Formats: sequence, C-alpha cells, structure tokens
Amino acid sequence: MCTAITYRTKDHYFGRTLDYEVSYGQKIVITPRNYEFLFRKMGRVKKHYAMIGMAVVVDGYPLYYDATNEKGLSMAGLNFPGNADYRQEAENVDNIAPFELIPWILRQCRTIAEAKELLSHLNLVNIHFSEQFPLSPLHWMISDRETSIVVESVKDGLKIYDNPIGVLTNNPPFDYQLMNLNNYMGLSIDEPVNHFSEKLDMSIYSRGMGALGLPGDLSSVSRFVRAAFTKFHAVSGDSESESISQFFHILGAVEQPRGCVRIDGELYELTIYTSCCNTDKGIYYYRTYDNSQITGVDMYQEDLDGTEVVSYPLVVEQQVRMERQKNE
Repeated sequence: MCTAITYRTKDHYFGRTLDYEVSYGQKIVITPRNYEFLFRKMGRVKKHYAMIGMAVVVDGYPLYYDATNEKGLSMAGLNFPGNADYRQEAENVDNIAPFELIPWILRQCRTIAEAKELLSHLNLVNIHFSEQFPLSPLHWMISDRETSIVVESVKDGLKIYDNPIGVLTNNPPFDYQLMNLNNYMGLSIDEPVNHFSEKLDMSIYSRGMGALGLPGDLSSVSRFVRAAFTKFHAVSGDSESESISQFFHILGAVEQPRGCVRIDGELYELTIYTSCCNTDKGIYYYRTYDNSQITGVDMYQEDLDGTEVVSYPLVVEQQVRMERQKNE
C-alpha cells in the first residue's frame, strides 16, 4: 500500500511512499525528449516532454511508479485492488494500457486542464506488459502546481475526481475517502475545550490532546486521514532544505516499519522508498527503508535531448555520519 501527497512552499513538491513486501529493482529514471515510446495501441511517439521518476526498466522501457515532467506535471500510480477495472479495446478513443498511462499523460500535458482533456477520451485497456510483469490494479493522482485530480477506472467507467486534499492512498475509492474526512472534523492542533459536559471538571494533562481520535493504524483509510491532517497543519520555511525536510516528515507520519503488517509467514509490508520531487526544478529526492539519508537527482544535469533512458541505482545502504571530538 502507498501514500502520495503534494505540498507547496516557495516551490511545488510531489511525492509518495511505496509500501510493499518485495522490491523489483526500481531506480531513478530520466526519460529524455527523444526516447521513442511504443504504445501498444497508439503507435510510436518519438518526441515528448522529458520526465524523471522512480521506475523499473524492462528491455529499455521505463515502468514508472511515479514521475514528473519538465513542465512540472506529476503523476503517481497507487495500488487499488478489487476496485480497478480495465476494459477491452474500443473505437474512437485512446486505448492505453495502465502501465502506459504515466508516460502517455506526462509526454504531452503541462497542466491538469490539459490532462483532463486527454482523459476525456481515454480507455484503459486490459493489456499486460509481459508474462513476468502482469497488470497491477491501480488508481492515479495527477498534480500541477495549483491543483490535483484522481483517476480511477472502475466497473462504472473512468472516474475523474478533483482532489482538493492533495493526498491519495489506496482502497476504498476516492469519493469515500473524501466523505470519511467528515468523521474527523473535530480534530485540532490546539488544546481541546470541554464539550463533554459542563457538569464535569475536566483538565488537559498532555500536549497534543486536540488531535485525540486521529487514527494511528496502517490501513489506507487511516493513512489518508493522518496524511491529510499532517499536511494541512505542516509549517515550513521556503528554503529547499526546509521544504524537502518537512515533506519527508509529512510522509514519515504514514511510513510502515517492517514487522507491523504481516503478509505471509515472515513476509512483511514496509516502506520501500519515500520520494519528494521539486516539480519546479526537476530534482527528485528519495530515501529508502535502510537508508534514511536524503539523496537527490537533478534531471537537468543530463542531456534531455537524448534518445536513451538514464538510470541511477538507488543508494540503499545506510549512510551514517560519525562525529569525533577534535583535540584542542
């Protein structure tokens, strides 16, 4: 399971956690403008916007978990099992396989308005990438600097929701996640006031009691509430260091430690990586489960007019800075 958020200080940031029980060898991948995308039903595209994100590269093709293009539009696919429903090929629409959706949108859209127009004639078709990489049941969050939307292909059709929260987790569908926030309107960052009974003398015995009732479990519904509450109340300076630090702290509120969600036997879900992309500057930051140091990759340090994807292996071993007192 996963959590994605957007965040703004002076610049705009987009990122997510990837929570799963196994890793597929993902890397930071830059796709330059002249890399040739082959879309299964829509043909070849030789020129497009450059993009950077987290992906598994299979036979030279980037299978993106999340990415940002050079215009600042960002997108992430999150697990949506039991609800995602893909179609058969149809006429007079853009037939796109789910694994193609991120590059299909980011190759040609600069804004949410342009993405909505493209999505209005989209059909997500049931085509696997390969036998080794079958389709995943996904839904997606797309964000520009100003707004976000959620895209869900379900049995009732393709749903596009405005996302004023700038948060996405997993099941249930997004409209329920929004409705469920109404159950937590009493939460506050301030000290609580006694509304229980004027006949009782109640006292505050700890800081943070205004947020009593904020869910702390690791379910996707609870992570949605917790990420939204944390994001809306997060306070950060405008510097890059302060901004990305606060972004990772927000997602830190929903990280999954190994051992707390058992999948099978000794197999556990954990936060494999956490990402934060400065969408204005094209810098993709990340940290991994075993390496809490933040590492960054700047897409503009590469030749964005190239024809081949550029990959950066993840730094996964813990980086510890040891201090030693100097002799006076």
